[in-house]
Amino acid sequence: MNKNEIRQLIKEFKKCLNNLEKVEAASTVAKTIEDSIWFKRATHILIYHSLPDELHTHNLLNRWADKKLYLPRVNGHTLDILPIDKIRLGAFNIYEPIGNKTVSLSTIDLAIIPGVAFDKCGSRIGRGKGFYDRLLQDNNIFKIGIGYDFQLFDNIPSAPHDIKMDAIITPHNKIVINDKFSWQ
Repeated sequence: MNKNEIRQLIKEFKKCLNNLEKVEAASTVAKTIEDSIWFKRATHILIYHSLPDELHTHNLLNRWADKKLYLPRVNGHTLDILPIDKIRLGAFNIYEPIGNKTVSLSTIDLAIIPGVAFDKCGSRIGRGKGFYDRLLQDNNIFKIGIGYDFQLFDNIPSAPHDIKMDAIITPHNKIVINDKFSWQ
């Protein structure tokens, strides 16, 4: 399957989820992240404000109040990183931070990344605009891709510019790809 066929397949699977399944999946993934050494060591975490069809992250914004959390904001063809103070509906109907207190990506210790699909080698298919690929190139941030179990494949198409995740977490899977990072 090509990337667009995978996107369509995942869209159909997501339509079948009920609210209880969504809540339980988000809770399980959050607990797995919280148990990781990388979460425990992180002070500055980049997260995303989930869209209705993505693994829910809204509760993490309050649950992780002891961490310094940041959200991306679309700026043309790139993403700016801002602390979560106030948010509003922005580009692509995604809630984004308001203000001009952008921070360098080098400030971030851990990045929680959405995706349409992932594979066991760390490849990620996004929505097709390349925002996260451009943002995350040339850095050493530990990147965790999160999603539902049906979003994890053995192998998906990947291009040279596609940024790989260091770990993938779904409700029933914890896969660490980049072994230069330890996981406990």
